[in-house]
Amino acid sequence: MSDKLNKAREYEAKKEKMIPEEQRPLFHLTPRCGWMNDPNGFSFYKGEYHLFYQYYPYDTVWGPMHWGHAKSADLITWQYLPCAMAPDEEHDKDGCFSGSAIEMEDGKQLLVYTGVEKKEDEEGNIREVQTQCIALGDGTDYKKYENNPVIDSTTLPEGAGKYDFRDPKVWRENGKYYLVVGNKTEDKDGQILKYVSEDGIHWEYDKLVIKNNRRFGVMWECPDYFELDGKQLLMTSPQDMLPEELEFHNGNGTLCVIGHLDDNGDYCEENFQAIDYGIDFYAPQTILAADGRRIMIGWMQNWDTCGIRRDDFPWFGQMSFPREIWLENNKLMQRPAREIENYYGKRISRQNVLISDSASLSSIEGRCIDMTVKVRPTSDDLSYKKFEIRFADNGKAFSTIEYDPEMNIVKIDRKHSGSRRAIVHQRRCKVSNNKGQITLRLVLDRYSMELFINDGEQAMSMVILTDVKAEGISFKAQGELLMDVTMHELVRGKDE
Repeated sequence: MSDKLNKAREYEAKKEKMIPEEQRPLFHLTPRCGWMNDPNGFSFYKGEYHLFYQYYPYDTVWGPMHWGHAKSADLITWQYLPCAMAPDEEHDKDGCFSGSAIEMEDGKQLLVYTGVEKKEDEEGNIREVQTQCIALGDGTDYKKYENNPVIDSTTLPEGAGKYDFRDPKVWRENGKYYLVVGNKTEDKDGQILKYVSEDGIHWEYDKLVIKNNRRFGVMWECPDYFELDGKQLLMTSPQDMLPEELEFHNGNGTLCVIGHLDDNGDYCEENFQAIDYGIDFYAPQTILAADGRRIMIGWMQNWDTCGIRRDDFPWFGQMSFPREIWLENNKLMQRPAREIENYYGKRISRQNVLISDSASLSSIEGRCIDMTVKVRPTSDDLSYKKFEIRFADNGKAFSTIEYDPEMNIVKIDRKHSGSRRAIVHQRRCKVSNNKGQITLRLVLDRYSMELFINDGEQAMSMVILTDVKAEGISFKAQGELLMDVTMHELVRGKDE
């Protein structure tokens, strides 16, 4: 073990003990200490789920990237493991960037990651040279391959840039290993490249999967590529996206391309959409669970919102709640992983509640809840013009979800949540025209809100850093409507 890795492990083990459990979310994974960004190596290994993450243990700001590590039996309760990798070799001395993991045929776990080394280019500028590297391990300890990098700029096709070349996602298929990796061309356009290997160690360039053609941002980061419900999906996180009305509104956003493979195995595009329409969601990775579900986790943060922070917190960044994803009518659908039901506590239900102004319902409150709200007009005509859910409310700080049934728009807003920085506080999403009927499911944790609209048609995520004692929830209508509410408290330790 290198001195850098040993130092990180000793530091995080000591620092973790100083962080009170109540200062963390109840169910969303945070870094063991310090800084977290992209999920890495989301995988199933020896009967457990493993999740690595971009990590700088020594401060709550981005620094030389390590790989943090945690594991879980059920995707929800995570156990920290020692830091998996540190930037301690020549080819990765400036960072072990994002990547993925897979179990090999011999039982070892293979980590594939981007190594970063700063070098001077032909014009005398310092640039980050990015190469793809591997490490092998047993689920706790990992040894970097002695002949890293395994993929470098000599393998790139004509026109591919050697400086933005990162985030490999690996899988096995038909007895071979494959990976896709993000790349920016020499003329500054995003593309996804595919590589193939017989053993997971020696790699060759296979083909171009897809080229941006200057449609969605510039560099395409953090690709994932998999089959889902008879289609081939590509997920990626483009940088510097321009919005298209209410689509792709985050400058660093998420993109899902739905398509199919032709007889030659080439990718044919069919449909494009954002993955999450909220403020804080980036760089998702997916895994195929043992029961066939495709599960997705993203970084519940955004590069444009890193100024939204609590100075008294010894950690920064958290992962989204795990989501099941599927396709309906060639659109991506998502919902909280069903394992959430194992953490249900008290259930409270109110049916056919008439809302004509503002109302609070007895016992409907909390900061760790799974709540579904169904709204409908009181007549065949549209009997209301706006519906609002106010939550994490202490009379001074609060956040809101608003639905406009005439414009068919849902808005999330945290401008009154107690933030000291006005960076990005709201986001809007176009929803189905259901004539004033809508289903809104909120998963609320101590420091976040994830909204699932109309049984998974859209998702909207945002971080909120309001004091956890702010538990008030209320409902408001402009006009009148009928509302059904079902709320489950989320609790830890029922079986512990």
